[in-house]
Amino acid sequence: MRIISANVNGIRSATSKGFINYLAQAQADIVCVQELKAQEADMTAEMKNPLGMHGFWHTAEKRGYSGVAIYSKAAPDATQIGLGWDEFDHEGRYVRADFGNLTVISVYLPSGSSSEERQQAKFRFMEKFLPLLRELRALQRDMLICGDWNIAHQNIDLKNWKGNLKNSGFLPEERQWLTQVLDELGWVDVWRQLYPEIPGYTWWSNRGQAYAKDVGWRIDYQLATPELAACAQQATIYKEEKFSDHAPLIVDYAYS
Repeated sequence: MRIISANVNGIRSATSKGFINYLAQAQADIVCVQELKAQEADMTAEMKNPLGMHGFWHTAEKRGYSGVAIYSKAAPDATQIGLGWDEFDHEGRYVRADFGNLTVISVYLPSGSSSEERQQAKFRFMEKFLPLLRELRALQRDMLICGDWNIAHQNIDLKNWKGNLKNSGFLPEERQWLTQVLDELGWVDVWRQLYPEIPGYTWWSNRGQAYAKDVGWRIDYQLATPELAACAQQATIYKEEKFSDHAPLIVDYAYS
């Protein structure tokens, strides 16, 4: 089973850069997308159901902002759009799909880099999300949460960690929260489990030569329940083409 997570920074822009063609080559069973930056009326049939896949999305009320989706070859048994949280549901941040005993979630945590107000909104989302992550772990299902978490966890997860200790995305409170998700709640960071010493950057600033020099951050994750994580065989980050300021994260699981 191949699962891709990709922040496309605009599905229309990514499609124009060949993202759908890439999906045709990648042959994923499930694709989790973040930052659609499009409402349903803005998306073509190809963007809603690429390669004939089933598509489910949670778009933002604000045009050109946020939004998440799940595309799958198999039809899910059930889906959940949004979290029922008034403050964040209008931003389009959560889609869940159930396939038998497997649950896949596409999530897009708020960024706090634009202002202190947005950082506080990010903290509020994290505060509400933690109990949900605990509840999901208690369901005794195989679960995978793919997405842009907007947090680099450890020093290895960003190139210039010393210069970012006071910046959003690498704040002590954010890192400690992610430690709690992994250590206390028992979610497994699949990339880091497979590759303890490989940075695995997935996002690069548009400033300077960050992409060319690989001055990146690892903020896109696939977090799995332990039994599912144990099925992970290999993971890759696709950089042969550039669809957005993020790169797709691909994980293959020996799971059926």
